[in-house]
Amino acid sequence: MSFQDLAALYIVLSPGIAAAIAGLGQRFLGNKGAMAITTVPLVIGAGLAAYLFFNQVFGHHEGPAHAHVIQILRWFDVGTFVADWAIRIDTLSVVMMFVVTGVSSLVHIYSIGYMEEDPHRARFFSYLSLFTFAMLMLVTANNFIQLFFGWEGVGLCSYFLIGFWYDRPSANAAPIKAFVVNRVGDFGFALGIMGVFLVFDSISFDAVFAAAPGKVDATMEFL
Repeated sequence: MSFQDLAALYIVLSPGIAAAIAGLGQRFLGNKGAMAITTVPLVIGAGLAAYLFFNQVFGHHEGPAHAHVIQILRWFDVGTFVADWAIRIDTLSVVMMFVVTGVSSLVHIYSIGYMEEDPHRARFFSYLSLFTFAMLMLVTANNFIQLFFGWEGVGLCSYFLIGFWYDRPSANAAPIKAFVVNRVGDFGFALGIMGVFLVFDSISFDAVFAAAPGKVDATMEFL
C-alpha cells in the first residue's frame, strides 16, 4: 500500500476513531484529554490532506474518471446489489478532503477557547469529530449507499450539535425542526438511489457513470 493510500485511510478513519475514544472514554480522559485526542489527529490529517491536494492538483495524475479506490470492507452483496465501504481518491475527493479537514481543524481549535467554561466539552468535541468523519465518508464515497450513509451521519451529527445545550427550550426545538426537514430530503434521496439501481442495475459510481451515456442515447431515441 502506497503512502498516499495510507494517508487517505488515516484522514478518513482517524476522526471516527477519535470520536469513539473521546465519547466513550471521556470519564477517564477528562475534557482536556478528549479535546486533545480529537484535535491533534485532525490537524495531522489536515496536513496530510494538504499534501494529497497539492500532489494531486500540481502533480502528474489522470483525471477523476481514472479514480483510485481503496476498499475497506463489504457492506452488501445480494445479487447485483453490491455496496462496499471504500475510499475513492480522485481530484474532487482530494479537494473535498482538504476542505473538510482544514475547516474542521479550525473549528476544533477555535472551540477549545469558545467552550472553555462548558462542563461538557468532551461530548461536544466527540460530536465535532464524528461530524468530520461522516463528512469525509460522504466526500470519499464510491457508491450511492456510502454516500447515503455519509449524508445521514452528517444529519445526525447536526442534530446532536444543534441540540447540544438540550436544557434550553430553544436548543430542543431547533434540532427537531432540522431533523424533520432533513427526513423529507432523505426520503427523496432514497427514492433516487432505488431509481438508479432499477435503471443501471448497480449503485457503483463507476458502473453508473460508464453506462449513463448509453442510457441518455436510449432515452433520446424513445422520445
